[in-house]
Amino acid sequence: MTALNPIILLALVTLAALVLNLPFGYMRAKTKKLSVMWFLYIHVPIPFIFILRTLAGFGIQFIPIIAAGAIIGQLLGGKLNNAKAS
Repeated sequence: MTALNPIILLALVTLAALVLNLPFGYMRAKTKKLSVMWFLYIHVPIPFIFILRTLAGFGIQFIPIIAAGAIIGQLLGGKLNNAKAS
């Protein structure tokens, strides 16, 4: 069995961070800003993303790329919630 290309693996981990954050962004969109639940919806996925990044063997220098995927997932989830409400 051959190992995945590191660029493909990074793309998969980033995509996983995006997909993982979609439902949390969806739920966060209708909560009061800066409330406890708002913070939870943002921060609950972080340990899972940390585990994915660590298992994939990526160091801290890749956090900005993976975090961008997570942020996009939060924003897209919020947009989906707002689109549903319209």
